[in-house]
Amino acid sequence: MDEKDKIPDFDFDQWCRIAREEPEKFEAMRQDMINELIAQAPAHLKPRMTGLQWQVDQIRKQAGNPMAACLQISQKMWANVLGETGLLKALQEPKKIPHTLEQAPAGKVLSFERPKSSK
Repeated sequence: MDEKDKIPDFDFDQWCRIAREEPEKFEAMRQDMINELIAQAPAHLKPRMTGLQWQVDQIRKQAGNPMAACLQISQKMWANVLGETGLLKALQEPKKIPHTLEQAPAGKVLSFERPKSSK
């Protein structure tokens, strides 16, 4: 299968028309396309993709309008590219990545007791 076979046909004008005229249908189509993309991803990437999509969806829900959502999502993306632990830094200093991972603080595992049965 070559790369062209993996990309579904996407008619931008049709999607714009549906978004304008049938917003509920547009939202369902958008969600279906996202779900299909995540389903096609390698298993080790699916949890991260699902988590990122959840974050994007929350930004969209909380934003006052589509432009505000777009700006907030864009800012989040750029922070992940240019931030202290972002992609650019990792590409510029790849030898530091394993050292950084070794230095990462370990999470404390909490033990919870099971509630005692009242029977």
